[in-house]
Amino acid sequence: MTGRLLLAGSLAAFIAGSAAAQDVTYEVDGESFEGYFAAAEESRGLVLIVHDWDGLDDYERRRADMVAELGFDAFAVDVYGAGNRPETMEARIAATRTVLGDAERMQALMLGGLEEARRHSAAADVVVMGYCFGGTVTLAMARTGEIEDSVGYASFHGNFPDGPAWPSDTAPLLIMHGGVDQNPSMSDLAEFVEEAEEAGLTYDVEIYAGANHAFTVFGGGRYQERADTRSWATFGRFLEARFGS
Repeated sequence: MTGRLLLAGSLAAFIAGSAAAQDVTYEVDGESFEGYFAAAEESRGLVLIVHDWDGLDDYERRRADMVAELGFDAFAVDVYGAGNRPETMEARIAATRTVLGDAERMQALMLGGLEEARRHSAAADVVVMGYCFGGTVTLAMARTGEIEDSVGYASFHGNFPDGPAWPSDTAPLLIMHGGVDQNPSMSDLAEFVEEAEEAGLTYDVEIYAGANHAFTVFGGGRYQERADTRSWATFGRFLEARFGS
């Protein structure tokens, strides 16, 4: 198992493309959305991926393929709407505020995406994960306690949203954070840890030296291969533990 994880976690050796992957158009409350499903050869669980602030694109598709390579079905959920892929900073900020500013709608979009994912995967248990904005949505959904059969939540350089009190049965959380990230900052992370301790949550935090925000974004100006590789390996171990493999 260790050898397989190391191979899958090595981004340099990774060959993108799931053997069974497809874009999926679906509806939530009469509105069209476009997700992406990547099937594992012999799935041991389902991973729901929440996209970054620019919407679902090839980055999330690649990550979904990587999850499938680890042996888990992956569904990249769309919370912006089909065709809504903002290109400017202003448009991206507006899109994230629209989603995060309406908790009821955000929850409906996430549950609708999960419902669609379950049409494609027979796996019962689910881990929710996301990048940046997607990590924030992931933790916001963890606070609601509304994801049925959730066994874990993982956030890559996401923020820590306010919300209702943490449910007592919240599944384990995995937080991966850049050491020089200012959005969220180390102070924000410390506040989350204090809150998590008070709520009695099960959580793990990894901090990567010298890594800035968006350290996992391939080709981006803040990409750090060391932090990306280490965080992906940690996430792989998290999946193995949460799905009992």
